Amino acid sequence: MKTLTLYFRDYCSLCHDMLAQLQALQAQHPFAVDIVDVDADPVLEEKYNELVPVLMDGDSEICHWHLDLERLLARLAAQPDEIG
Repeated sequence: MKTLTLYFRDYCSLCHDMLAQLQALQAQHPFAVDIVDVDADPVLEEKYNELVPVLMDGDSEICHWHLDLERLLARLAAQPDEIG
């Protein structure tokens, strides 16, 4: 099962919106979400500060601020060797 990373802030309404959308999609698409609080790590806070929420598949950004459903579904459907 694919695991995506969501860079998140607890007080961020966009973060909570994206997480809710991802959780709703998990009923139809098998993937896990690893939630990472950017404020818990100074390096991540500096890197993602104004971009959160940021949804990543490994080192590849899928989207930030708002869920890009088309990109997410394409990423979930892709085989590992198709991802670039």
